Amino acid sequence: MKKPIKCILFDCDGVLVDSEPIALSTLVNLANRFGVDIDLEFATQYFKGNSFKEVMAIIELFRKKPLPNNFEQTYRTITFDRFQKELKLIPGITELIPQLKIPFAVVSSGPRNKIRLNLKLTDLLNHFEKNIFSCYDLQKWKPNPAIYIHAAKKMGFDPKECLIIEDSLMGVQAGVASGASVYAYAAHAHNKEALQATGAKLFYNMSDLLEIL
Repeated sequence: MKKPIKCILFDCDGVLVDSEPIALSTLVNLANRFGVDIDLEFATQYFKGNSFKEVMAIIELFRKKPLPNNFEQTYRTITFDRFQKELKLIPGITELIPQLKIPFAVVSSGPRNKIRLNLKLTDLLNHFEKNIFSCYDLQKWKPNPAIYIHAAKKMGFDPKECLIIEDSLMGVQAGVASGASVYAYAAHAHNKEALQATGAKLFYNMSDLLEIL
């Protein structure tokens, strides 16, 4: 690592909370409802870690016409309802967070209300309450490193002093581009080779982070 780690920046979806299966399956169902024939494998490859604007653009490309104006609102309503009923923590997070001895934050591509909801539903909000960073705040999305550079500076650190925990390829690319050290949680990754090719270190259990630190 380039410098001693002084701060940890966690992605949210797929790192703290197991929200990706809910989000991706909802997108598949909605896209197919509007005449696009895709499956979960496609969504995992092209939607995971992507901005919602880009996800909509991909669906519209296959649909060959614009989606309804309320598409995102429909998606948010369905997923927020499913989060209330189905959302679970990533295994090991509950044990990991209280043992951390350095500052940490959550840095997500999702809107702030979604981040707060998911953290609240999983009893993590009190740990991250003052340190929540959303790509929507900057209107710049991963793989652009802007949000990670911004979060590091707001936390009082150079990105080189931070460890970023990601799971998506775009998130890992953003972390690497920021200059931080990056570890990719790959327990459910479909693209381990691509993650490793970025220079990130792969790990498979949250308990491993304490040893890394």
